[in-house]
Amino acid sequence: MADPAVEPEGEEDAIVELTGTQKSAILMMLLGEDEAAEILKNLSPREVQHLGGAMYSVQGVEQNTVNAVLDEFLAIIKQQTSLGLGAGNYIRNVLTKALGGDKAQSVLSRITPASSERPIEILDWMDARAISELILDEHPQIVALIISYLDYGLAADVLGLLPLELQPEVVRRIATLETVQPDAVRELERVMQQKFQANTTLRASQIGGVKAAAKIMNFTKTAMEQRIMKDIKKENKDLMQSIQDNMFVFDSLVISDERSLQTLLRAIDAELLVLALKGADEVLREKLFSCMSTRAAANVKDEMEALGPVRLTEVQEAQKQIIAVARKMSDDGTIVLAGRGGDEMV
Repeated sequence: MADPAVEPEGEEDAIVELTGTQKSAILMMLLGEDEAAEILKNLSPREVQHLGGAMYSVQGVEQNTVNAVLDEFLAIIKQQTSLGLGAGNYIRNVLTKALGGDKAQSVLSRITPASSERPIEILDWMDARAISELILDEHPQIVALIISYLDYGLAADVLGLLPLELQPEVVRRIATLETVQPDAVRELERVMQQKFQANTTLRASQIGGVKAAAKIMNFTKTAMEQRIMKDIKKENKDLMQSIQDNMFVFDSLVISDERSLQTLLRAIDAELLVLALKGADEVLREKLFSCMSTRAAANVKDEMEALGPVRLTEVQEAQKQIIAVARKMSDDGTIVLAGRGGDEMV
């Protein structure tokens, strides 16, 4: 059945159509310029660009919408604690006082998350086309290294602008990257210095790998993903399978927002859903049930129980079919799949 399986929604409140980024933009515009500037300093370049665009899109919003956003923000804040705020500075100050500057720096270099220091950070402030033109004439290994350092969404955009024949090679090299020693980073720095005279911090870096390649592929359009994976499979079937296993999977739906899941549920056949849920994580099951009407959820549970044991391969195939539908709807902008480059919902 292509049963809607979702309760009709009641009267929508003032903020139901706003994305998380737009809500953040409204809050930013309520702040003074200095306070807003301080917040922007703590965002990534990608986040600054998205937030800036959202600030334009919410100009002239009605007062009741502003009030609703504030109410939601305050409700969230009441559930938070201050533990962890400013933790980086606190840890640095404590270690410096206890060990002295040199020893503290030595310890910090080993315990500080790698994401806090990223070579070629200036690339985050460039658009995808500029980066692709910058690296186009470099060796595929250098291209893979550079793309590995980018935000996953930006990396996918840059990948999409490279020549078609180069794309699978770059993804393959990203998937096989592991720890990159300072010598390799020096080579990367040399390339970048030739381009725009920038300096980077040299340190052993953990980048790339199968998970990084999978995350980048999550941000690509389905057609592009299928073409690249097909080419990688020709050279290394096991590597292709490893990348695919780490990509957006059925259980990843649990991090998506309820509105998107409701829309997805309307688009898939109930028999397919029943089969897919037989092998789903319990947390995901409950979330999907919560997106259905009480009657529809009860029907699905009854059908699951009546179905009895099924082959794992059948369950996996059903899950793949649902994910294929979800990815297409994400590509079309019908739904937002968290982890695939859409606006995070709050």
